[in-house]
Amino acid sequence: MTLRIATFNTENLFHRPRVFALPDPEERRETLEDFAALVSLLDHATYTADDKDKIVELLQKYDVAASQSKSRPILVNETRGGAKLFRTKRGGGIEIVAKGRAHWVGWAELVRDDLDEEAVHNTGLVIAEVDADVLLTVEVEDRLTLHRFQEQVLSDLMGAKRYPFNMLIDGNDSRGIDIGLYSRLPITSLRSHIFDSAAGRPIFSRDCPEFEIELPGGKPLWILGNHFKSKIGDPAATTKKRKAQAERVRDIYKKALERSANVVVAGDLNDGPDSEPLGVLLETGLQDVMSHRTYTGAPGTHGTGTSLEQKFDYVMLAPALWDLVEDVKVERRGIFAPGTFKSFATVTSKADQASDHAAVYADLDL
Repeated sequence: MTLRIATFNTENLFHRPRVFALPDPEERRETLEDFAALVSLLDHATYTADDKDKIVELLQKYDVAASQSKSRPILVNETRGGAKLFRTKRGGGIEIVAKGRAHWVGWAELVRDDLDEEAVHNTGLVIAEVDADVLLTVEVEDRLTLHRFQEQVLSDLMGAKRYPFNMLIDGNDSRGIDIGLYSRLPITSLRSHIFDSAAGRPIFSRDCPEFEIELPGGKPLWILGNHFKSKIGDPAATTKKRKAQAERVRDIYKKALERSANVVVAGDLNDGPDSEPLGVLLETGLQDVMSHRTYTGAPGTHGTGTSLEQKFDYVMLAPALWDLVEDVKVERRGIFAPGTFKSFATVTSKADQASDHAAVYADLDL
């Protein structure tokens, strides 16, 4: 039996935070950093005068108080009839009326937009062309979205070659970019690590879910899904965060090996194979399938993929599985990269590309 295992950062299936569609990467980075700062400020037990000034500044910068704004990337969701965070003054401007976190009910969130119909179709096209038996999906809204995407998109593209099993558990990221799984083989258990912490803070930006798959003959296959901290923000701080995540995955991987020799670490790790965080994993004996002799394509998986610096996505195999690899490929036609490689005919711009990540997959002879 040949088993195809894949990972694909879908960049959401139907709905995606508006900020991610900003064409200017610097503007996108600034908005995400401001959102993180706002969330942190709103979590303060007591709002000092300086806190209130900073909150007002951020609310005004992103037009948050204008409920009819069609372009604001951030909103403050306040419960109807409950205590409020702010009020709009008659002469204009905003005043923070809550004294602290316990004095109002609500939260800040990123505004989501519906994805372009062609982008949705092209995401499905990538999944259909890869045709994996087990597909780790990165950046997915929720489990019901996985189900609906199969019923409403994949059913037309894949026909009977569908996924009877899908699973996702909400992680630590409020933006709806979670880690899920499509499988043609039974998913028999799931272990989450959203509560793993260090110094009182979650280790994982999203999660490191462990999916147990039942192979023919009853043998278990464990898929450890990941989406490490992005490089947005201070380079030293983000590298430190990814290293801490890699160290925890290393420990989870070693425990998984005690249950089965068939273990896979996969997902968007947001770093190159020569980086310090990735070194933590590769030193365990895990091997990246794109280093296998059968793979002869470009080194990257993000954007044009022409450099090792664009290598973010991984399928890493335990030694027992490495010896079973028959073939490795990268499906990058869902990316719009004119002049570098040929995209699908339906991918005509960045607006309708499936994702700016390629899908990575390996065939194993079981």
